[in-house]
Amino acid sequence: MASSPLGTLKNKTIFAAAWLGWSIMQVKILQDWGFTAKIAALDSLVSNGLLATFTIIIVNSLRYYRPKKGKYIYIITICAVKAGLWGVLVKYIMSNIFPAETAYLDFLEKFMPIRFDIALLVALCMALISELFYTLEEQKDSEYRKTDAEKLAREAELYKLRQQLQPHFLFNSLNSISALITIQPAQARKMIQQLSDFLRGTLKKEENQWISLEDELQHLQLYLDIEKVRFGHRLNTAVTCAGADAKLTLPSMLLQPLVENAIKFGLYDTTETVTITIDAARESHYLVVTIQNPFDPETSSPKQGTGFGLSSVQRRLYLLFARNDLLSTRHTDNLFTTVIKIPQPKAVGTETLNY
Repeated sequence: MASSPLGTLKNKTIFAAAWLGWSIMQVKILQDWGFTAKIAALDSLVSNGLLATFTIIIVNSLRYYRPKKGKYIYIITICAVKAGLWGVLVKYIMSNIFPAETAYLDFLEKFMPIRFDIALLVALCMALISELFYTLEEQKDSEYRKTDAEKLAREAELYKLRQQLQPHFLFNSLNSISALITIQPAQARKMIQQLSDFLRGTLKKEENQWISLEDELQHLQLYLDIEKVRFGHRLNTAVTCAGADAKLTLPSMLLQPLVENAIKFGLYDTTETVTITIDAARESHYLVVTIQNPFDPETSSPKQGTGFGLSSVQRRLYLLFARNDLLSTRHTDNLFTTVIKIPQPKAVGTETLNY
């Protein structure tokens, strides 16, 4: 439930100060008309006290009952009824307080329509201010709920992508082990050990954790070792990163699907030695990772897979940064290049490290 526009101490103070100022001014006006200070003070106290009470009732009523859009005639009607009731009560109370003050009672009767109009105007102003306040509060609450819902949806989808990533890689690795186990059992055992190390490192990572580039590359090296057992001398890799740039951060296991994609396009349907290059460096406020592999569109036809690599990374980047321009691909001079950009909070140094 939205708070009241009179709910904060500051607003209450402003409301009280405005009412006190108007009450004092009313006392002065009545004295200028020739009434005694007692009559002027009591008239101001009763009329403004009742008006403040009715106004607060209207404000709090709008907190629980809001007319539909375009039905503001209900607010006007309520304010008119309250102002009329206010006028009746003022006349009744003041007539009982000063029954012998005929001059004052005649004045009260003569100017009551004007005072009714003033009371109606005050009530309408407070009602409209309250309506605007509650509308803004509802919009704010709606935006909060929408943001929370979108956040939960993004987190759920990121979780789903993370859950897809490990089985996807595991199944591919097990297929490779199955192919090696009869013809190269020693290599198969080595690959099982490397797969165990890789999965153990993966399980240690917290969900949705951002890690340093250095840790990501070390973890990626375990994957590359597995692939080198699978492809032997045909697979070479060159991973380069500036030393201080290794402290930059990125979502965990973001590079593995991209490197897997490069290996698929680079090594399938060829018997030649292939080099996959991975270059990471800071550019302005981004960590830019460039992955290149040989690519011949006429002969390169990787085995049918799930299409998980590029699409999963593209989707993760969009969910994290709400941008579709952080991953790009191109192929020129028989090279297929994938570039990802990860926004970074601050700059670091440039000492070079090789993995």
